[in-house]
Amino acid sequence: MADVVAEAAPAAVSTGNDDIRKNFNFPLVVKTDMSEEMLQECQESSVTAIEKHSSNNEAAAKYLKEHMDKKFGPAWQVVVGEGFGFEMVHEAKHLMYLYVGGSVAVLVWRCS
Repeated sequence: MADVVAEAAPAAVSTGNDDIRKNFNFPLVVKTDMSEEMLQECQESSVTAIEKHSSNNEAAAKYLKEHMDKKFGPAWQVVVGEGFGFEMVHEAKHLMYLYVGGSVAVLVWRCS
């Protein structure tokens, strides 16, 4: 019976969608403690950064950091990428962790 499951699983996965994560065109917030206004601005800026710099996560992070520094003051930190872990200290009400496009993670926090 295990052989049947192993053979059926690849057929079920390949239903025409090479990567189902590509179907997610909206930001998916995993964790945040930002105010609603700040969160909305940060989400929109994150999506813009990823779309502008789709093949360069470092440039996307730099774009987003500069935008947040201008809009909400200095000391913002940004990480954009896939497959990373984190543990950090941040100011209260200044953290956002989300996924854009299903696989690209964006972590934004402020520390002073």
